[in-house]
Amino acid sequence: MRIYDIIRKKRDGHELPKEEINFFVEKYSKNEIPDYQASALLMAIYINKMNKQETVYLTEAMMNSGDVIDLSAIKGIKVDKHSTGGVGDKTTIALAPLVASCGAPVAKMSGRGLGHTGGTLDKLEAIPGFSIEMDAEKFINSVNEKNIAVCGQTATIAVADKKMYALRDVTATVDNISLIAASIMCKKLASGSNAILLDVKTGDGAFMKTLDDSFELAKAMVDIGCGMGRETIGMITNMDEPLGFAVGNSLEVIEAIETLKGNGPKDFVMLCETLGAYMLVLAKVCESFEEGKKMIQDAISSGRALEKLKEFIENQGGDKRVVDDYDLLPKSKNIVPIKSPKSGYISKIEAEEIGVSAMILGAGRETKEDELDLSAGIVLQKKVGDYVNEGDVLAYMHYNKEEKFEQAKERFINAYEIVDDKTQPKKLIYGVVTKDEIKKF
Repeated sequence: MRIYDIIRKKRDGHELPKEEINFFVEKYSKNEIPDYQASALLMAIYINKMNKQETVYLTEAMMNSGDVIDLSAIKGIKVDKHSTGGVGDKTTIALAPLVASCGAPVAKMSGRGLGHTGGTLDKLEAIPGFSIEMDAEKFINSVNEKNIAVCGQTATIAVADKKMYALRDVTATVDNISLIAASIMCKKLASGSNAILLDVKTGDGAFMKTLDDSFELAKAMVDIGCGMGRETIGMITNMDEPLGFAVGNSLEVIEAIETLKGNGPKDFVMLCETLGAYMLVLAKVCESFEEGKKMIQDAISSGRALEKLKEFIENQGGDKRVVDDYDLLPKSKNIVPIKSPKSGYISKIEAEEIGVSAMILGAGRETKEDELDLSAGIVLQKKVGDYVNEGDVLAYMHYNKEEKFEQAKERFINAYEIVDDKTQPKKLIYGVVTKDEIKKF
């Protein structure tokens, strides 16, 4: 078998069998295929696409290129949740203890943030003492005893994906549904959960900008998960404006805690209730979405979810007192109001620009080597559909880097569109994708 022949076959639009896909992934992972030939094959895939079966084969090969975590020692059906990334997406911090408090085991491996989207691990590390490092034994014991653990992905999971993504990034082959789906799902499948809930963001602040592309990506990932024996559901959710009000690591931790206290922003609460209900259905804790939603609501109103969050924080070395004392979290020296330049209704808030503004202040990374300021970020006061007078506060910027403020402020102000006529906010949830159907709302 020769890589030359595989490249030529895909260049000419033919289907690749499992053996040839396995050959490519295995040899490239071991540096036995040079970058120039791998680039040629990736470009052929980009142009001619892969069918459903090829995409499953590619995902499986990438999954098997590194460690595959065995979570069979954890009791119950393990459900993982993956978000394709957005601005203000602090969902795991609230959702994991919510679902765990309802009886579903949450064994989650999360990532760090890069660019305008934040990473769950960075946010959790804003909690003093919180450790995302744990060996397999502690991880499994934590889930069995506490029903919850969140840790970082090991460097040995899906080795091929790291190499291939770096190559795609510099060869203009990122935006292909099969390659994106395989990249996401190989890591989720290697992480060992029995079922997977996908939160596919769509809109300005998301990786997928259009609804059609977002549904297509969700369907591809659901097909992969189900094709490899994991019950998988995809949800399409809005990221045309930031989720909730807080953008930035410690600020998002506070908003997640407030949500478990019953004081969360309307959109964020709705998302947690919806995702949580589907996770409980996947974990077979309940039979219907409606029953699951009621369980999630009860977990908040009863205080069980908040207690589970404290337990989760303490178990991973963190100071659980942060739940009642936000002064224990990193705080910025400067908290400055950003005022509206005109009167009118907010018709648009470009989520990506808000994320970039927060990144400039220090809340995100432009490169993997950048050091985060865990206290930096933005707390919105107004959202789409709200009326503002000239001079009203749109948001508060939290920062320590004085030299970055004006640049971040300019990006922030330009992200707002203020008009004379009232604009209705867009839907939060656009639809659900299962192996059997695509249901659009």
